[in-house]
Amino acid sequence: MSERFEGKVAIVTGAGCVGAGWGNGRAIAVRLAEEGARVFAVDRDPQRLDETLSLAGAARASIVVHVCNVTSSAEVASMAQACLKQWGTIDILVNNVGGSSAPAGGYAALTDDHWQQALARNLLAAVRLDRALLPSMLAEGSGVIVHVSSTAAKRPSTGLPNYSVTKAAVLSLSRLVADLYAKDGIRCNAVTPGPTATSAWLGEGGLADQQAQRSGKTREAALDSVAAGRPLGRLAEPDEIASVIAFLCSERASYVTGAAWSADGGTVPIII
Repeated sequence: MSERFEGKVAIVTGAGCVGAGWGNGRAIAVRLAEEGARVFAVDRDPQRLDETLSLAGAARASIVVHVCNVTSSAEVASMAQACLKQWGTIDILVNNVGGSSAPAGGYAALTDDHWQQALARNLLAAVRLDRALLPSMLAEGSGVIVHVSSTAAKRPSTGLPNYSVTKAAVLSLSRLVADLYAKDGIRCNAVTPGPTATSAWLGEGGLADQQAQRSGKTREAALDSVAAGRPLGRLAEPDEIASVIAFLCSERASYVTGAAWSADGGTVPIII
């Protein structure tokens, strides 16, 4: 068990999970706790948070769960105050919440509501959390923020246009925050995962089922096709995404800010 986050306090949003299936948020929260951090695990669904705790193993002792809908400014402000009351400081923020829905008709079928929902979950939630937690980091003269974006931000998914565009906005937000607050000792980076073996992809009605429906393939054939589209030939495991984020949160990445780190198995064929 590493102690590289000993004494640090981290907030991870979207930290709940469904059943025994890993999610990125749960993997991130558990990894930081395993490495010494005290973690405030945030999700809007109390049952999902209970699942995260039940599957956290020895790391459970370092995790406090908090129910919060991050699309509500009032709930985010209350959550920030609860974390400060619990531990007195906030050193790390991982903005992991995200997602969107889109109709089978693709871009032309998207309504204003589809776009508003994607903006609320992917961009405005991150803005709201940054705004609530930056004052504490500024008072301490240090802090780390990681925005979880997507490979679709770098190469848009034609099947999820609203998700792709709003996740691209998260990359711009991350660079903006990095530029604004570097002089104050605050680092901000983004991570762009590719398809990952989480409930979002593998759960009933998830992205694998949606892709199968759009393509006319079986679920298994659709997943095989997605895996084949990565040079590494497979989906990521949530713990692999958590490893990248843990590095960016650590002192080993003390000179890294304003970056958009790909963790996509080589999916996007560009070098930035």
